[in-house]
Amino acid sequence: MFSATAAPCEEGEQTCEVALDLFGNDTVAQVADVIIGKPLAVTVLLVLGLLVRWALHKVVDRLVASAEDGVLPDRVTRLPKRGKAVHAVAARDAATQTRRVQRAKTMGDLLKSVITGILVAIVGTMVLSELGVNIAPIIASAGIVGVALGFGAQSLVKDFLSGIFMIFEDQYGVGDVVDVGEATGTIEAVSLRVTRLRDLNGTVWYVPNGSILRVGNMSQNWSRAVVDVNVAYGEDLVRVQEVLRDVSHGMWEDDDFRNVVIEEPEVTGVEVLAADSVTLRVMVKTAPMEQWGVARELRQRIKARFDHEGIEIPFAQRVVWHRDDEKAQPPVAADADAAGADATEKV
Repeated sequence: MFSATAAPCEEGEQTCEVALDLFGNDTVAQVADVIIGKPLAVTVLLVLGLLVRWALHKVVDRLVASAEDGVLPDRVTRLPKRGKAVHAVAARDAATQTRRVQRAKTMGDLLKSVITGILVAIVGTMVLSELGVNIAPIIASAGIVGVALGFGAQSLVKDFLSGIFMIFEDQYGVGDVVDVGEATGTIEAVSLRVTRLRDLNGTVWYVPNGSILRVGNMSQNWSRAVVDVNVAYGEDLVRVQEVLRDVSHGMWEDDDFRNVVIEEPEVTGVEVLAADSVTLRVMVKTAPMEQWGVARELRQRIKARFDHEGIEIPFAQRVVWHRDDEKAQPPVAADADAAGADATEKV
């Protein structure tokens, strides 16, 4: 039998207190707390954990949906489209969208797993506490592990967090040409920790995501080909600009470039007055990753048209002075005297 001074219900045992008030028996109150109170508290914690997990997963689904749409459109195109170019553009856009959806779903699954793990740890600890288990050592161990990870894996955590934001913000993806500061090249693989890209020389670079301070994406949404043309100072610049506009407009009207050049090319005019030439600039807005091919084709057309029009593309000229050594000077002097004698005889 319990002592009259001993409290049958501990602080916070509401079921025990209610049973004690109803029946006035300490044993009944304690049994009620064991049979009803603790299972009810555990059930409430589990249901609450499931509700929180469901709500957070819904938030992740919203984020994944926005990541699938992307920050920018896949590309900018002009209409109308026709012919094989339509199928090529559609295939490229479909591949880009598929890549983006897969990456967004991967990140969504990862975040859901992290959320589930954290909630299981929290709810599990609370359930153990309700069952009377001393959770102080568990919390202390978790704190020690957290401090150890914080000091020992700072760079790793930084890489993972940077990778998560890069993927969610769709800063770049496989196939994009980017400048990440350390290297410039085509992205071959993107993970949460490291980005792999291959430069123009074929070198593969592995760049930790945490070390990427800025990203220059040369193939997102649209690109621009910038072509600088040098002409001689003696050329009529008004005529040269008209020729450049005509050549660039011809590319704009060319069916082969209908879905590559997406805006009327612009001749900006004189950009540089150099020592031996005048530089004019042509800018062409293109589909992603098409700027280099468009620039090469435009230079070829400009060169052919300039040759036809007789417009001079100047090149650097140098005057070279030859200084003979001392041994070679006497024969040169003799040759000069002989030349002078011949000139005298002719006179």
